[in-house]
Amino acid sequence: MIDLRLLREDPDRARASQRARGEDVDLVDAVLSADERRRSSSVRFDELRAEQKQLGKRIPKAEGEEKAELLRRTGELASAVKAADAEKDEAAAETQQLLHRLSNLVHPDVPVGGEEDFTVLETIGTPRDFAAEGFEPKDHLELGQRLGAIDVERGAKVSGSRFYFLTGVGALLELALVNAAVAQATEAGFTPMLTPALVKPQAMDGTGFLGQAAQDVYHLEKDDMYLVGTSEVPLAGYHMDEIIEADRLPLRYAAFSPCFRREAGSYGKDTRGIFRVHQFDKVEMFSYVDPEDSQAEHRRLLEWEKQWLSSLELPFQVIDVASGDLGSSAARKYDCEAWIPTQGKYRELTSTSDCTEFQARRLSIRMRDGKQVKPLATLNGTLCAVPRTIVALLENHQQADGSVWVPPVLRPYLGGREALEPVAK
Repeated sequence: MIDLRLLREDPDRARASQRARGEDVDLVDAVLSADERRRSSSVRFDELRAEQKQLGKRIPKAEGEEKAELLRRTGELASAVKAADAEKDEAAAETQQLLHRLSNLVHPDVPVGGEEDFTVLETIGTPRDFAAEGFEPKDHLELGQRLGAIDVERGAKVSGSRFYFLTGVGALLELALVNAAVAQATEAGFTPMLTPALVKPQAMDGTGFLGQAAQDVYHLEKDDMYLVGTSEVPLAGYHMDEIIEADRLPLRYAAFSPCFRREAGSYGKDTRGIFRVHQFDKVEMFSYVDPEDSQAEHRRLLEWEKQWLSSLELPFQVIDVASGDLGSSAARKYDCEAWIPTQGKYRELTSTSDCTEFQARRLSIRMRDGKQVKPLATLNGTLCAVPRTIVALLENHQQADGSVWVPPVLRPYLGGREALEPVAK
């Protein structure tokens, strides 16, 4: 949620942000109008209450016609105060409702445009030249089936499309990735976490996932609970309604959790294999920091993501995501996209978002610095989204004989294996 005071002082910035996102610019003026009604009705209520109190003091001393007039006026005031109070509450509720619909303010350095208007910040590693090596690369599904690692047919039989089983070495590969990722995060000072997969509406709404992303969220109507699409949600809710002492910051958590996404708008996209699925596991980084340190923390999260992908020896690029492709909570987002040989392009593997004070205001998470209490900033960053990472690993590290080379960082978690060998021809 945006700071209402900032909105009053610089509405043009909010209008420009909404325009850059491709969202409703008029919503800014609707919020300001409701806020003006709230403030004027609050002033009116205070004036009427003050008069009511003054009359209350005069009535016991008055007599005759004066007392009768005071009593008549007191009756009028009682109705007027009640009406002003109702008007104040109604305007306040409308202001909050409209304010909740506004997305976070876009950072001024974010490239403006849609999904394809990102800026490439750097490219790390070089895609392999399979033609020079003398063979045509296979896609991750064919490789996974030959390794006895991926079973999408039975996944569809049991649960429907976009579900899968990881079997044999595939299951071991996931566990290796998760353990290696958590080890890196722990070494960097993150507190490891296992989080709930079901959350209350307050947590889901507070992180901004019941706005533009609502179509991708699974809702259990009978229980009024939500399945999380990322552990960002329970990690953000972990400290909701709390005040954190400034000397405890930054707080950094790394959570392993299942993630559930309806992928409602992805009909026909990435239907083969396990790149885009309804359920997957992920290791997510989450930081609580002083707002003044949020941009620096954002770069730190990106560096940890780059460290992870480099340790897997994957070629990738880092992009500054364009304004129209940002989530509602993010002021800025960096993606790391790995090269996928059989697609001939880079695809997103990790993201990190600076949500500034947006989520903290919605979840009532504050920091105390001396006598000052103020909202803090929250940031999130994917360390390892397992299925997409498996896709990139299999395709980039495949060998001509159908085996897959194992990066050294994963070998301690795979019994020392240097390669994954086919079990089926």
